[in-house]
Amino acid sequence: LQILSKGELQVSDKERHTQLEQMFRDIATIVADKCVNPETKRPYTVILIERAMKDIHYSVKPNKSTKQQALEVIRQLKETMQIERAHMRLRFILPAKEGKKLKEKLKPLIKVIESEDFQEQLEIVCLIDPGCFREIDELVRSETKGKGSLEVLSLKDVEEGDEKLE
Repeated sequence: LQILSKGELQVSDKERHTQLEQMFRDIATIVADKCVNPETKRPYTVILIERAMKDIHYSVKPNKSTKQQALEVIRQLKETMQIERAHMRLRFILPAKEGKKLKEKLKPLIKVIESEDFQEQLEIVCLIDPGCFREIDELVRSETKGKGSLEVLSLKDVEEGDEKLE
């Protein structure tokens, strides 16, 4: 009973190696899902990310979550290659009273404003860095006291389709 309650399960070398390999692949997949080439706005392939991770000698930490490690990998890859988190496309609908004041507070967090419409209420479609989403959401909620709305149009803004060479 004591062995069952306090003992540890023995894991063979092959099992451990397979588990680490799987985590490595998972991290590369997460990075490939979340990132794009900033010049072409096209996503990177998982194989390319895996190769880049091997080039920077990234070692998997089995006790940390794959998502945490993926964000860490993105930071490290920025030093050696052109990689950037894919922007999120959002739509804000803000009441006219708070609209102007809130827009000034949101400006530093927004990367690109795609369209802006101001009639009865302020409507903005923009691109943001995914890391700022929680902060923007809290700002909109607290400033408009629930009257403003925030809508996610796309989780990642990427170019799809074939690239043409001229």
